[in-house]
Amino acid sequence: MKRESRLICWIWWVLIVTALFLMGFIIGWFAKPTQMNTENEKASSQYLREFLDEMKTDQIREHLRKFTRLPHLAGTEQNLKYAEQIKGEWQQFGLDSVEMVPYDVLLSYPNESRPNYISIVDQRGHEIYNTSLAEPIPPGYEDISNIVPPYSAYSAKGQPQGELVYVNYGRTEDFFQLQREMGINVTGKIVIVRYGKIFRGNKVKNAMLAGAKGIIMFSDPADYWAAGVQAYPDGWNIPGGGVQRGNVLNLNGAGDPLTPGYPAKEYTYRFSLEDAVGLPNIPVHPIGFHDAIHLLKYGFINDIANSTLFAMSRNMGGQIPPDSWKGALNVSYRTGPGFVDDHRTQSVRMNIHSDNKVTRIYNVIGKIRGALEPDRYVILGGHRDAWVFGGIDPMSGAAVVHETVRSAGKLLGKGWRPRRTIVFASWDAEEFGLLGSTEWAEDNAKLLQERAVAYINADSAIEGMYTLRVDCTPSLHTLVYDLTKQVVSPEDGEEGISLYESWHRRDNWTSDRDAPRISKLGSGSDFEAYFIRLGIAAGRARYTKNKKTERYSSYPVYHSVYETFEIVEKFYDPSFKRLRTVAQVRGGLIFLLADSLLLPLDANEYADSLRKYAERIAQLAQRNPEQMETYQVSFDPLFSAVQNFSVAARDFHERLQTLNREDPLQVRIINDQLMYLERAFIDPLGLPGRPFYRHVIFAPSSHNKYAGESFPGIYDALFDIEHSADQEKAWQEVKRQISIAAFTVQAAAMTLTTPA
Repeated sequence: MKRESRLICWIWWVLIVTALFLMGFIIGWFAKPTQMNTENEKASSQYLREFLDEMKTDQIREHLRKFTRLPHLAGTEQNLKYAEQIKGEWQQFGLDSVEMVPYDVLLSYPNESRPNYISIVDQRGHEIYNTSLAEPIPPGYEDISNIVPPYSAYSAKGQPQGELVYVNYGRTEDFFQLQREMGINVTGKIVIVRYGKIFRGNKVKNAMLAGAKGIIMFSDPADYWAAGVQAYPDGWNIPGGGVQRGNVLNLNGAGDPLTPGYPAKEYTYRFSLEDAVGLPNIPVHPIGFHDAIHLLKYGFINDIANSTLFAMSRNMGGQIPPDSWKGALNVSYRTGPGFVDDHRTQSVRMNIHSDNKVTRIYNVIGKIRGALEPDRYVILGGHRDAWVFGGIDPMSGAAVVHETVRSAGKLLGKGWRPRRTIVFASWDAEEFGLLGSTEWAEDNAKLLQERAVAYINADSAIEGMYTLRVDCTPSLHTLVYDLTKQVVSPEDGEEGISLYESWHRRDNWTSDRDAPRISKLGSGSDFEAYFIRLGIAAGRARYTKNKKTERYSSYPVYHSVYETFEIVEKFYDPSFKRLRTVAQVRGGLIFLLADSLLLPLDANEYADSLRKYAERIAQLAQRNPEQMETYQVSFDPLFSAVQNFSVAARDFHERLQTLNREDPLQVRIINDQLMYLERAFIDPLGLPGRPFYRHVIFAPSSHNKYAGESFPGIYDALFDIEHSADQEKAWQEVKRQISIAAFTVQAAAMTLTTPA
């Protein structure tokens, strides 16, 4: 018994000594972080410099060249081959893991045996003019097969025939003007609109709401032609036979049309095609401006007796529109309907035979595991699929992502590992409605809501040759400004100055502060599901045009066969310095978000933006002061909530100054408050009629998916309110949306207060 008692005593003694040792070790470990944190911050800063310097122009050039040799439309064999190649090279670069993640989504392709085209037909039904079936092939690509002909993805099938009506850009206000001021009803007509100003899907939706039975879209030189520049291949303007492809869905963030809200996996319930979300119910087709001239200006006479066809210069009929409706073609731009013809009736017929079918797509997901916070994710994602070669959209961005991964791999080889996990994504089927990125977001929604710090988008890296453009959530403003001060300007003649200085000189003309302009996020790219549905802080950066002097929409060869490697190498960025700069900005953002001790997010910037947005939306409402008084509409609750948020943000950042950075628990609490701030602006019920757009502060405009609106619920309620049939009901909705916004901002302010 004595021996057993002594043994027990010895065991207890060993346990106590061991516990004291471990406690001392733990205390010692956390007692020395002042020095360790300082050393870690210095090391992180040095690694950032090495990371940015590792990015090479010749490597980006090579990445772009190899990924633009062949067409790679989503769902095709070549796009799968590129996915496999990216996976293999990311593994070689040294990522911890890389996987291909499949989804089965609804895609849309032209019918191989029945081409899509538009025809002018005479009174006998004979086709007397047909639009082109394909674009002229650019030099050097004559032997390339599998170039998809121009089409509008998800167009309804059909052969509607009728009078043609020109409706400018097809915006909501254009249809209003046509109907209210010109007295022209497009019900049962085929409308023709020019590309630009708004997302093409919004044009189609507007045409459907107006009663049109078909819509034709074309690229007018006024919108897709830079002054003093030749057409490709001699310059970077779109040739007359060039055509903009694109999807014409109205998904409003739903993802795959057959599985809205849920990932398109093999087990997922699918809607029927009749119940699919966002598909248009009228035929849609794009054409080049050479064909548009024939539709807008010329009629044709078919001499049956002599079997000859000859053209007569004959303008469309109808009214002469306002000057703002006139493009750069040598036509009158009359509205129609129909052609001026004293003796013969001519009409337009659409011949659309595209097919929709469920097709497998593949995302490539690569990861670098975080050293200290592996459960916190920073995501850099951009798409891979292209309408044809994708020289600008998206492969200029994909090449930048590839170089970012390569540079990160080099850093890993030197012993670096980020504090948080970095996720790299090569999305598929973006061009068909952001499908790959949205399906992965749906598939991982619960995980991302709990763990995602930020999403940086990596679509086209260069759309112009003038300066940087950044769109992001306000909490990222300070980080963007600080980072661009550490990146060198790529412009000739600006050696030795920072990108920030160059950007500030070139793009501060509408800014209300002494800093370069940063825009709101709209949609039209893969950040949508992460930012607007899940509430993850997001941003994007690319090189762009001079908005003061270059009036064309987008870049001229957008979504055409002329988006080649050569157009980037010869015209947009011969030195590839601009692309390297964009790589450094995007890469620097993910590095700092992943490796900083405290998340570099700024609640004060959010407060300042909320104040400006609240003032602007209130000013919009005050255009109707009598109605506001009649229906007792007040923005005071919103202004009060914004003021409370501002106070909370200021107090939060004051606490940061006294934060014990050696205490990992305090650091984690603060970082969680910063990370979840964006989530606080999410309304689970979504916007009216748009349940997958859940961000109360930001959402795409209901009238233009590309543009971001602040306080979108209030904005939509105010839009065209003076023409509402029920004024009281309309203003009650404004009041409801103000209350939702005020509640949400106040709730977000509460998340910044000191934890109880």
